[in-house]
Amino acid sequence: MVSAVLFRSPLIGLLLVSLPAVAQVSEFRLDNGMQVIVKEDHRAPVAVSQVWYKVGSSYEPDGITGISHALEHMMFKGTEKVGAGEFSRIVSALGGSENAFTSRDYTAYFETLAVEHLERALELEADRMRNLLLDPDDFAKEIAVVKEERRLRTEDRPSGQVSEQFNAVAWRASPYRNPIIGWMNDLDHMTVDDLAAWYRRWYAPNNATLVVVGDVQPEAVRAMAERHFGPLPASEPLPIKPAFEPRQSGETRVEVRVPARQPYLLMGYKAPTVGKSEQPWEPYALFVLANVLDGGDSARLARDLVRGRGIAASASAEYGIYSRLSEMFLLAGTPTDGHSVAELEQALRAEVARLREGLIDQAELRRVVTQAVASKVFQADSLFYQAMEIGSLETIGLDWHLIETEIDALKAVTPEQVRQVAQRYLVDDNLTVATLHPLPIDEKAPRKPAVQGVRDDS
Repeated sequence: MVSAVLFRSPLIGLLLVSLPAVAQVSEFRLDNGMQVIVKEDHRAPVAVSQVWYKVGSSYEPDGITGISHALEHMMFKGTEKVGAGEFSRIVSALGGSENAFTSRDYTAYFETLAVEHLERALELEADRMRNLLLDPDDFAKEIAVVKEERRLRTEDRPSGQVSEQFNAVAWRASPYRNPIIGWMNDLDHMTVDDLAAWYRRWYAPNNATLVVVGDVQPEAVRAMAERHFGPLPASEPLPIKPAFEPRQSGETRVEVRVPARQPYLLMGYKAPTVGKSEQPWEPYALFVLANVLDGGDSARLARDLVRGRGIAASASAEYGIYSRLSEMFLLAGTPTDGHSVAELEQALRAEVARLREGLIDQAELRRVVTQAVASKVFQADSLFYQAMEIGSLETIGLDWHLIETEIDALKAVTPEQVRQVAQRYLVDDNLTVATLHPLPIDEKAPRKPAVQGVRDDS
């Protein structure tokens, strides 16, 4: 399984790829409420199927954090029809590949295979949507794997610890404060009954979207979906209370002291995303701003802080334009030898101040647009990402048709709008700063043995 702890949406840092003008997209809904979206791409006899569930770590209450990701692991443990591990073996025997990922906003399962085997993939997914067997012994083994995954990817990685502490402090009320993999204490006390209740509540056709992209005919896919998903019962309505992050009223700081080789700095400004902003153009202006700072070797951070002044060994800017809740505009970096984290922080603050005070030039704006268009053209070759852009937008409550207008929205951004969002959102009262202060590393400490079942698919 792709651990969503490390599968932090591929949408971050770039715009989603655009649907080619010739693409045919069909949408329909089954009687049990399941949404089905089919996009035709007849360049090769291949199909990608993805089932998206509207549940992720941001849906989890305190005490059971990480349960969505743990359930993702258990979804491969079998049903009465398909034994443990058989799902993956069947797809592999058909010449296909499969996997899954959990994020803050969704959990998704996918297969890529020859189009002639698409129906088998849909049959398998429909079976485990409502018929999963949750064996206590299997759960005990798999939760041990999840906890080791947490150790390897968070607790044994200094930057992972910084990121986790940053989110826990930066977000006061937003469920984005919790790690996708969950807190260790919650994993320690999670039970198979917790998992069963979570599965019954969220894994149902009326809480799922099936996306199929490839060499397919929509009516044929509709017939397959009705055959396999159609008989599944819908669940009760799934209301969730709205999550509202209160306004921050002052800079927040957190320091992390763990054994590490280098210091590290993470800064974040709370910022709206598409559908959450007062003005619809603001997220696109923030996207431009992020890419002015960090969009290749000619971007400001690489040009001025890394190559120019030599303060930073690395420096980055990151902003996710699409998410279910408001996001964070992030700056991060590692200082070079001879320079301190404090110097790097002041340099990054100075770059932000430049954006608040002055206008970006037209050449920078053209570069960002050109890179976004090139990204679209490149990624449009991938059936997987064509399906991913549709499924992710629909699952976070947005209309997938946004991908048809986003380049025009980006082209409409002006230098003055970029300055306005910098002045409004990239301010100290809206800022959280996390600093890693390295402690000495015990080079003689024995290495931990690998645990069977932990996969690094990031």
